[in-house]
Amino acid sequence: MNSATSSCEHPDLLSGDDRKEDDHPRSPSSNQLAYHILDIPPWYLCILLGTQHFLTALGGLVAVPLILAKGLCLQHDPLTQGYLISTMFFVSGICTLLQVFFGVRLPILQGGTFSLIAPTLAMLSLPAWKCPEWTFNASQVNTSSPEFTEEWQRRLRELQGVIMVASCFQMLVGFSGLIGYLLRFIGPLTIAPTISLLALPLFSSVGDDAGAHWGIAALTIFLILLFSQYLKNVAVPVPTYGRGKCHTSKFYLFQVFPVLLALCLAWFLCFVLTVTDTLPSAPTAYGYLARTDTRVHVLNQAPWFRFPYPGQWGRPTISLAGVFGIIAGLISSMVESIGDYYACARLVGAPPPPKHAINRGIGIEGLGTLLSGAWGTGNGTTSYSENIGALGITRVGSRVVIVTSGCVLLLMGLFGKIGAVFATIPTPVIGGMFLVMFGVITAVGISNLQYANMNSSRNLFVFGFSLYCGLAIPNWVNKNPERLQTGIHQLDQVTQVLLTTSMFVGGFLGFLLDNTIPGSLEERGLMAWNQIHEVEETTEVLEIYGLPCGIGTKSCTTSWTQSLPFWPRLECGRKRKGEVSQLTLYSQDSSGKHLNSATETRM
Repeated sequence: MNSATSSCEHPDLLSGDDRKEDDHPRSPSSNQLAYHILDIPPWYLCILLGTQHFLTALGGLVAVPLILAKGLCLQHDPLTQGYLISTMFFVSGICTLLQVFFGVRLPILQGGTFSLIAPTLAMLSLPAWKCPEWTFNASQVNTSSPEFTEEWQRRLRELQGVIMVASCFQMLVGFSGLIGYLLRFIGPLTIAPTISLLALPLFSSVGDDAGAHWGIAALTIFLILLFSQYLKNVAVPVPTYGRGKCHTSKFYLFQVFPVLLALCLAWFLCFVLTVTDTLPSAPTAYGYLARTDTRVHVLNQAPWFRFPYPGQWGRPTISLAGVFGIIAGLISSMVESIGDYYACARLVGAPPPPKHAINRGIGIEGLGTLLSGAWGTGNGTTSYSENIGALGITRVGSRVVIVTSGCVLLLMGLFGKIGAVFATIPTPVIGGMFLVMFGVITAVGISNLQYANMNSSRNLFVFGFSLYCGLAIPNWVNKNPERLQTGIHQLDQVTQVLLTTSMFVGGFLGFLLDNTIPGSLEERGLMAWNQIHEVEETTEVLEIYGLPCGIGTKSCTTSWTQSLPFWPRLECGRKRKGEVSQLTLYSQDSSGKHLNSATETRM
């Protein structure tokens, strides 16, 4: 759990050089790990580190339902928001276990994806799904009335249907191996505007939340910056027990939990200002939404135990427009996940994932999105980059730790009070957190341009034009929806959803221009972006990326299963690292027969 300890280090967190070697081969980078991907730490460390991964992902897990609340007409119903958060926890636990056992098999946590927020909000902005005006007025909302319940449930049922249908596309792309073919045409100039436009269009909504009390929002931003940037290398001494005595170890607390610490401190300040009546008590006054007692009734109403189940909001419905919009978001999510796989493998000292593991990982993410739709989270699932960063900090790459984290997520999803607690976070605190998170997401999108030659006028035009049109076209379509009416209802809905989804507009234009305007592979960044390392499939690769219980190597080894793009290859277990294949060359006559007198050449 700590990356630097005192001279009397905990014996379970020794570096790889000091620990007893086991039978598993080690990558060169794995020598710096406390625990390799195949190691099993003590049970108490698994619980502590698994809980830490849950806390690291907490910001993203909570953020998605809170962002969708306004589009679902739930901004004044924190109890239902708490149910959505609990459901997100529960499904994320299931998806994490599926990914670790049957997917790419790397220690990667799964959770809600920001890639689906833009198309979801675009679909909910259609005239058929716009929230009635009375749902924006807290005094007119009766959260227990059948009318209000039907308003938000029918929107969630629609999201369930379109997400489940769109997830079939992701499963097809993954399990069929099509993802490798698609990446030949998708480069940095497509990904950069797509990811950048995930968060940029949300500036108005986030600004409104932060504007509920700019002082509290500014404090939240300041604390996140302080912990994540200025104090990230400051180690905090913590008491530990080892070798039969107590001692202190150093733990980089601010680097691991910057968002969580800032959230708690700002939340506590709001509590103090509420208790002392410093914040106004009138609902219409500025700063009222910073009070912590505006939603306190939710904690009393929320049940201690609640079991989420598929179809809990009713029978899903489907619209063609929503399906196309969600597919656009899933494409962005898939490309981002592949980058996460390679980053995770490098940090945990594992060889790069082979193609069959990548195909399986994307396919399992599609299955996870299907389950997310069935349970009604209003979102899909993807790999969490922040948890990959935590692997490098803790130096613990054990797969068992992420299994424990998945179990923690499952348990947290069963406690209704847990979700209700996060649904009571004051609005300006949420706004401040989102301002930082969305700024980082935008920067991550732009950082993909490092692979392309940005001194090229061609690339500058492609990126600049795609990004600007990704903002301008959806803005115009939202203001003039009647200009695109063709008289065909389904076609009009599809057109409006796609053209009001900024990430689709920007990504499509980037894809189109990058693949039609002449330019070399090196100039476009495709040479560096699509550089796929042919992995030598050794015994180590099979141990890490093979299916559990010997599936594909000891059982289910028929010829037709071996031809599946996501199935482990038998030959990877027949060659150990360092062994060399031999190629023998013979001279032949014109008929193709070997010449007896010819000299054979062996390579």
